[in-house]
Amino acid sequence: MNYGCGSTVNPRDLGQNPTVLYVGVGGGMELLQFSYFNRRPGAVIGVDPVARMLDVCDGNLRQAERENNWFKRDFVELRNGDALQLPLEDESVDVAAQNCLFNIFKKELLEVALGEMHRVLKPHGRLVLSDPTSEDLMPESLRNDDRLRALCLSGAMPLQQYIDFITGIGFGTVEVRARRPYRVLAPEQYDTDSVIFIESVEICAIKDPMPADGPCVFTGKHAIYYGEEAYFDDGNGHTLLHNQPLAVCDKTAKALGNLGRKDIYITGSTWFYDGGGCC
Repeated sequence: MNYGCGSTVNPRDLGQNPTVLYVGVGGGMELLQFSYFNRRPGAVIGVDPVARMLDVCDGNLRQAERENNWFKRDFVELRNGDALQLPLEDESVDVAAQNCLFNIFKKELLEVALGEMHRVLKPHGRLVLSDPTSEDLMPESLRNDDRLRALCLSGAMPLQQYIDFITGIGFGTVEVRARRPYRVLAPEQYDTDSVIFIESVEICAIKDPMPADGPCVFTGKHAIYYGEEAYFDDGNGHTLLHNQPLAVCDKTAKALGNLGRKDIYITGSTWFYDGGGCC
C-alpha cells in the first residue's frame, strides 16, 4: 500500500504551515508524515481515483489517530479524483507531491498530469517528485507492460528527459535532491537482451517564472573560487567567497566555466542538492 521508490517528505518544503496535495494516497503513510509538519484541519489533501484505496487509507489514518497523540484525522482530507483532472482550484496549494505515480503515464498523459500539478500550485509553490529513471534503453515490450509500469519499473526514462518534461510545463527551477540505485532488470527475468539499471530520483520543481535564458536546474554542481582576492563577483548576482563552495545551477556553472578563469573550480554533478544555491 505504500509502494514507491523514494520519499517526497522534506522539512525544507514544509515551513509556514503549507497546504499540501498528495496524489495517489497509497496506505496513507506520506499523508501522515506531511501532517506532522502542519497540524491543522484540511492541511493535507489526498487524491486517488480508486474508492477502495481511499477507504483503506482512511482506515489507516483512523488507526494512526488512535495510536498517535499528536495526529487528528481531520488534518487530512481525502478526495476522489485523478492526476489528469485534479479536484482542486487553480493556485490553491503550496506543495504538491507524488511518489512513483508518473511512471504509469505515457508521454501525452504525463504532460497533462504535470500541467495539472502546475495549475493547482500557488506561485513559487513546490512540486516534489520521486520516480525511477534509467539511462539504459527500455525495450518497447517492457515499456508497454502495464503491470511493470505499475511496479515503478518499465516507465523509467533518462533523467534529462524527465527534467525536460518538468521544465517544458513551465517550472522555472528544478532541484535534483537525490539519485540512488533502485532496481535491475536482467535478461534472465525480463524481456530484455541486456541488463537495465534503474535509479530513483527525488526532485523538487518550483513554480518560479521561467528565466529568459532557460530554467535553473540544480544537479549538485559547485563553484569554488581560490584566487587572491577575498571573493569573486561575476557581475550577474553570483558572489563566490574565497575557497567556499557555492552550489550553482547547471546554467551558472557553464557560464562561470566559460569565463576561462584559472582560479575558479567547477565540480561535476553530485546529484545532491539541499538548497542555498546561486539562484
